[in-house]
Amino acid sequence: MSVQRKAGRLGWQNWPNRTLCLKGVILLFFYVMRSIGLCFLLVFMIIASACTADKPANPVPKEPVTKNAGGSKAVLIELFTSEGCGNCPPADKQLAFLETQQPVPGADVITLGYHVDYFNDRGWKDEYSSADHTKRQQLYSMRMNLDTIYTPQMIVDGRSQFIGSDPAKAGDAILKAAKSDKGEVVATRSGRSAQIKVTGLGQHNVATAVLVSAEDGLVSKVKAGNNIGKTLSHSSVVRKVQGFGKVPEKAAEFTATVELPTDPAWKTENTRYVVYVQEDMSGRIIAVGRVK
Repeated sequence: MSVQRKAGRLGWQNWPNRTLCLKGVILLFFYVMRSIGLCFLLVFMIIASACTADKPANPVPKEPVTKNAGGSKAVLIELFTSEGCGNCPPADKQLAFLETQQPVPGADVITLGYHVDYFNDRGWKDEYSSADHTKRQQLYSMRMNLDTIYTPQMIVDGRSQFIGSDPAKAGDAILKAAKSDKGEVVATRSGRSAQIKVTGLGQHNVATAVLVSAEDGLVSKVKAGNNIGKTLSHSSVVRKVQGFGKVPEKAAEFTATVELPTDPAWKTENTRYVVYVQEDMSGRIIAVGRVK
């Protein structure tokens, strides 16, 4: 009994200490729970970043991206690429994305893929390559005062250039090009020819009207070189380029009829035709459109 009373008296006398102890336990509990919460948050962020790291990069314009409808300004995208270039497959995918998804508001993106020939001596010959495509790239290099040529190189409306796999630069350049003044191309197919009418041309120097034959849906299984073992898909592959008329300086309009080339090696259902008007000296695209 005495022991119980003594213990009782000691407990009552030390009640303030027990209160402080309880407060400490509560604080410790909240501290531990907060630490656990931060750990869970950190783990969640790591998992989320890992899940998004492998997603393909697409153009990220500074304005909201919407699927384009009518009334958009046509913009020409030219990609200089090669099956022998190890860095080119992402740019090829970017070119296809721009053509099929039309992600840039206010722009009707028209794409062309020029396969150059200066990788053909490195173990794998690109069957779609051409020395003429290399010459076109070299001409752009001179016009833009570049020290060298490279792949993958993307050129927008003959005015700006950058690494073809850079989605942010592509988006910015296309947005800018869509806001520039350009003529309108109406190209109507009639049998094996097309009636071309270009209107609304602003101030310009002597230019050339050009018809390009391009093919989609091409696939190659690369057996040597930098892309050995890869299966590469191509779109907008340039098959033929032909000038069909001169546009005089300051002319506001241009009309012509042009024959549409065909070739047994091309799949008719995958072949399409692009018309553009390009200043001879500067390389600036002053009008571009599709044959419909």
